[in-house]
Amino acid sequence: MALKTFRPLTPSQRFKALPSFEEITKSKPEKSLVESKHRTGGRNNRGRKTSRHRGGGHKRNYRIIDFKRCRRDAIAEVIAIEYDPNRSARIALIQYPDGEKAYILAAVGLIVGTKVAAGEKAEPNVGNALPLKAIPLGLALHNVELIPGKGGQIVRSAGSQAILSNREGGYALIKMASGELRRINEECYATIGQVGNIEHMNVVSGKAGRSRWLGVRPQTRGMAMNPVDHPMGGGEGKSSGGHPRSRTGKYAKGERTRNKTKSTNQLILVRKNGLKLGGKYS
Repeated sequence: MALKTFRPLTPSQRFKALPSFEEITKSKPEKSLVESKHRTGGRNNRGRKTSRHRGGGHKRNYRIIDFKRCRRDAIAEVIAIEYDPNRSARIALIQYPDGEKAYILAAVGLIVGTKVAAGEKAEPNVGNALPLKAIPLGLALHNVELIPGKGGQIVRSAGSQAILSNREGGYALIKMASGELRRINEECYATIGQVGNIEHMNVVSGKAGRSRWLGVRPQTRGMAMNPVDHPMGGGEGKSSGGHPRSRTGKYAKGERTRNKTKSTNQLILVRKNGLKLGGKYS
């Protein structure tokens, strides 16, 4: 995927860099794999805001993605690469010999006509899903399960990948992009390859309107508020107002948010900050 830039005829075009969509081969989604999507606007079931700065945005339909790769030992063909408004990655429409269609995440190198399969006997090629016990060491993975049969839960965003580094005692050792080294049951499935749309991190919207299309509303800095409205408000001039924190006083930097008694802590060998399991902050 490539990015396209624009002539700086207006301030919004000066630094704007948008995807070229040259890899997209089908403009409209498969009707049988689309369902309506309810938007909350950041409110809970009582109508109260639980997530600020959300609302509006363009209407979207949800594309049903096969994160479980349910059809095992059946070879499917990629018939289209599509845009998905609900995620940063592109999706691939695959079709099985009996005519059944499904959506999967589009990996780097996955093009129309590529054959993909899922199962223990599948070849370790891009787009194929295999259990971690059957994948050669050192390969890049995405759409990795955490619980066997639950479907891929991690490594699903654009450009992300994890590396299968080792296997021991019925577990596979997976190295995340953050540097975290984690043990995952070797019966869990993962898909070979890196998630496509790797230039997504370099996209520059160029204007506030594009954020509104995505459902992101304006955000006022805490420092610009009064002390009654925010812990960092008030002061003469541009005073710091204290440590970065939310309106409710929750610190935004440095505070540990993971529960120290969480049961899955034992599956993390090395945290993303480089500390080994069993250390002071494990």
